[in-house]
Order: sequence, then structure tokens, then C-alpha cells
Amino acid sequence: MDDQSPLLKTPLHALHVSLGARMVPFAGYDMPVQYPLGVLKEHLHTRAHAGLFDVSHMGQVIVRARSGNNADAALALEKLVPVDVAGLGIGRQRYGLFTNDDGGILDDLMITNRGDHLFLVVNAACKEADFAHLEKHLGASCEVTPIRDRSLLALQGPKAEAALASLAPAVASMKFMDVIATPILGVECIISRSGYSGEDGYEISVPDETAEALANALLAIDGVEPIGLGARDSLRLEAGLCLYGNDIDTGTTPVEAALEWAMQKARRIGGARAGGFPGADRILAELDKGASRRRVGLKPEGKAPVRGHTKLYADENGGSELGEVTSGGFGPTVEGPVAMGYLPVGHAANGTTVYAEVRGKYLPVTVTALPFITPTYKR
Repeated sequence: MDDQSPLLKTPLHALHVSLGARMVPFAGYDMPVQYPLGVLKEHLHTRAHAGLFDVSHMGQVIVRARSGNNADAALALEKLVPVDVAGLGIGRQRYGLFTNDDGGILDDLMITNRGDHLFLVVNAACKEADFAHLEKHLGASCEVTPIRDRSLLALQGPKAEAALASLAPAVASMKFMDVIATPILGVECIISRSGYSGEDGYEISVPDETAEALANALLAIDGVEPIGLGARDSLRLEAGLCLYGNDIDTGTTPVEAALEWAMQKARRIGGARAGGFPGADRILAELDKGASRRRVGLKPEGKAPVRGHTKLYADENGGSELGEVTSGGFGPTVEGPVAMGYLPVGHAANGTTVYAEVRGKYLPVTVTALPFITPTYKR
């Protein structure tokens, strides 16, 4: 989408405006960055209670094998991701990565086995390219169907289960990364127990025409507040979760990004279906021998946030440039600045001090284990 294109609106746009949201352009959409509560309080409310997020700008797509055998769809998708899709159980979801021939990351996504098809959720800014990528590489063996008539809501926080279970009792028994289809307000919704905040919670795919009614029903429940993109970003940063385009991109490999956990044994050297995905030679070599740089957590001293694109140096006088911050800001839960960035492996050990250049000064920053908070996923 170019700068002259009109901003798209989600089906909840009018509701956001009515709730007093401040709207900003994001990934081609007019989206709420915050509500009258403010980013700081929205963040803390989500950690303590439940926050409702409109993530309808994300892409949803169905991949269905032309043979009618979902195992064929799983094996086809494995040609594009370094992830064990064939071993994913029915009703289970898994994090995945589209890679390119150089081992870089085209996008990150969620993959669900729905029994007779695969259900994918991809990033808003990449979704049209992702749809085309899937069609180009899988179209001969699979039907690739972008979903254009469903919204996506996220309900996150320790009160999320009680709130959603009051409308859909079946969600209470779900575990982290479970996915079910169940009616809410008389229409079938696809619900995953997952999210982007580090908290327990759900993502709910709902028909567009029911999205506003569902949002209002959830917001009517005590303890649920609307949350904007500002708090969504600070929540995911505290949780050590990557933002595509900032922390990962086409020039970043999964191993550099510290995402080895997303590549299961079956796809690694010696595994049942090792390799066979774009960039496999480089990615498997880095899994075996390590990459030259690493995504790390960073804790600046003091209270001043260190923002994305801030350069990192070896000593307090500058010295050699080591890398840069990819995401950074204030972490309301940890009551201080937090950041992520890339450093050479020789400087990536926890406890290492490097220096961030902020307005001509070199501020000490300590390499810190991720995440910055303890996630509360329901295992």
C-alpha cells in the first residue's frame, strides 16, 4: 500500500471512535493507538485484569489440500516453513516462519490444524504478499483461500478466561495453543488460547457482522477494557516477542533471532523431514554451529528508554559499533526501560555491558535474559 492509498478500516472502527480512541495509521489501517485510559494504564490493566484488542487487520487464510487429505496440506506447507506442520495435532496451533532462499524471514505466522484444513494467521503488513507466496508455491496442490469476512479480537490477561467463559463456557478447559470452534452470540467462532502479551488469553476469529456485538459484550464484563496498539507494543516487548519489520525481517535468520525453539526436531539435521524449506542450508548450518550475531534482551540503566535504531557500542567512548536496538521503550510492569537488539555472539552473554548512543552520550546497557516478565500461559 502506498502513501496515497486511503486507510482501511476494521469492522470495529466506529466502536473505537465512539470509545474515544486516538486513531493512527498502522499497516495500511486506521487503528486505535490508545483510549482515554492511556497507554500506561492500559498496559497495567491487561497485566492485572483483561484487555480487549482489535487485531482484525491481521491476515487469515485457509490452506486446504486438493486431494482432500489434510496431511498433504501439512507437507506442502512444510516446503515454506522450517516448522513441523505434519506433526501438529488436530485442534493445536504452532508458531511458524516463512523463510527466503537466503534464510531470512519473510513473515512470522500462526499455523493451526483444523482437521480438514490448515488455518493461518499472518501479519497485516505482509498479508497480501503472504497470500501470493502461498498461492505461488502451494496453489498446484492446495486451495489457498484468504478470509476477507472475519474479524479477529484478542482478549488478554488473567481475567480473560472468566470473561470469555461467561459467553463461551468451552474455552475454560483449553490449554495454551489449543484451538476450538464454538458458538458465541449464536455464531461459530474460531478461538485459540494464545496471544501477543505474555499473558494468558485468547484470539477470536468472528464473522465481521458479529464483531461489534462481541466486542460490546466483552467490554460490558467487569474488568475488561479496550486496549490500543501502544500498550500492545509495550506488552509484547516485555514478553520478549518479536515485531516483524523491527526485530525480524528478510535480513534476519531464525537462529540470529533466537527463534530456534520454533524449529522442531523433525525439520533439523537428522530429523524425519530435515530441511526442504527455503534457506535450509544456512539455517541448518547455523543451528549446528551458531550464528555470528544474536537477538538479546537489553536493560538500560536509569529511566530513559532506548528506542529502536539506537546504535550499540563496545565502550563508553563509542569505540567499535557492535549492533543496534530493534525495539525499545518503557516497560510499565518492570518499571523501567527495556529493549531488544542484535549483538555479535561475543557480546551477547547475559550480564555483558554495552553502550547505547543517545543524543551524543553513551549510556550503559546490560544484556539481559528474555522475557523481562514471567509469562502466564495456561499449560
